[in-house]
Amino acid sequence: MTSTDSAQKAPAKDPWDLPDVSGYVVGVLGGTGPQGKGLAYRLARAGQKVIIGSRSADRARAAADELGHGVEGADNAEAARRSDIVIVAVPWDGHGDTLKSLAADLAGKLVVDCVNPLGFDKKGAYALKPEEGSAAEQAAALLPDSRVAAAFHHLSAVLLQDPEIEQIDTDVMVLGEDRADVEIVQALAGRIPGMRGIFAGRLRNAHQVESLVANLISVNRRYKAHAGLRLTDV
Repeated sequence: MTSTDSAQKAPAKDPWDLPDVSGYVVGVLGGTGPQGKGLAYRLARAGQKVIIGSRSADRARAAADELGHGVEGADNAEAARRSDIVIVAVPWDGHGDTLKSLAADLAGKLVVDCVNPLGFDKKGAYALKPEEGSAAEQAAALLPDSRVAAAFHHLSAVLLQDPEIEQIDTDVMVLGEDRADVEIVQALAGRIPGMRGIFAGRLRNAHQVESLVANLISVNRRYKAHAGLRLTDV
């Protein structure tokens, strides 16, 4: 046996040993929409510094004033520039154009895409597949100077915005290429009481995570619910 073989191996890193993200500034693009506004509210309520972004700075400031908890409002470009982590919560039909226009402002940032490409017809919601494979992969293609992750797809905007609800018991599937970035997003999700951030693969696996929202919409309509996900045995 060589000395290398006999050398004591370093213990495996605990996957729940996540970084302290309390000092990061979080921007939410599309922060005046239901999902973005709900995420901004929950993160700010947990003590995170949050800046809402919108195409209209006035609209963003009005939404920020409504949310309180120190939330600020700005146009999308300013929100991107002033933030360390930027959550993309814009409508799917404006996703590509919005990110393309903000590529310089998002350079060097950790960008977390939570957009679900969906279509709707008389049968209900159904998944769309972007040319790049998923919304997150489209973001990665359009933002070569940013670090792109995907998360926060399966959260109910109704629950997020309800001030009477103290915690939201759900898991957040986090996807990305860089482990350190994924762990930052996991830790950010964990700032919201009741939530866990769980690694769920690389960006090439984002399509099925985004698509699952169509199933949750069907669940919600049938059972008059606000369904989320909980992963067992983790």
